[in-house]
Amino acid sequence: MHTQPRTLLLASSLALAIATASGGALAENMSQDITEARQESQISTAYSISPYLRASDLKVSVDNGKATLTGRVTEEANKELANEIALGVSGIDSVTNNIVVDAKFTPSKSSDERSFGDTIDDASTTAAIKSKLLWSRHAEGMDTKVVTRDGKVTLSGTVGSSEALEHAASLAMSTNGVTAVDNQLKVKADKPGMVDSSKQAASEAGDDIADSWITTKVKSTLLYSRNVGGTGIDVSTENGIVTLSGKVHDGAERALAVKLAENVRGVRSVQSKALTF
Repeated sequence: MHTQPRTLLLASSLALAIATASGGALAENMSQDITEARQESQISTAYSISPYLRASDLKVSVDNGKATLTGRVTEEANKELANEIALGVSGIDSVTNNIVVDAKFTPSKSSDERSFGDTIDDASTTAAIKSKLLWSRHAEGMDTKVVTRDGKVTLSGTVGSSEALEHAASLAMSTNGVTAVDNQLKVKADKPGMVDSSKQAASEAGDDIADSWITTKVKSTLLYSRNVGGTGIDVSTENGIVTLSGKVHDGAERALAVKLAENVRGVRSVQSKALTF
């Protein structure tokens, strides 16, 4: 008497179970697609940022943890670099590297086209210059704007002295990636005595700057600057006296390293006898 309702109930239950299972499989497939899209994006972004790969014609596809690379590069080393970058992405277990090495390959690029990598380079250069200016002993009274476009830097705003104006341009020009500097900075006209009091205040503030802070900023300044092997120079600070040690290529590099260190806020003097070449 109750057979038909029970049969209907069983059929409904089976249909619901099948629908639920299908929905779970669909959700799992969508999750896998999202993961693979994310991995492809990570690899492609890394290629666009890399100065060695951004001009190459590279494409990436990912399927179940396996990345397939295609395109052309000019050197074998760049092909290997592309392989290592892909393997470094979380979830990538293997790479099929079908990239062709073609020494004559020349990527097509219009003169007004800016790649993502170009934008990152300019932003990094701007950040480095701003940081170096902020750490400078001439930072007092400095109100500057830094804009970088294709390696060309424009400085605008005000500084507290003509010395600070020249120093800002020098710091910008010595930064990695900079090809030219348009210095539009102006010296702010202060009331008599204000410059001296500012210098005194900066000097007094320097007394309280921690040696560890100075060491960190000197190291960073050297790393951000070209014509200086920042990674090969060791820096230590005691009571505001900075000691540079390690190897440099020549006297010009040592002189530049000393000059950059001397201009960091809080530095009393720089010892460079241990900096040899």
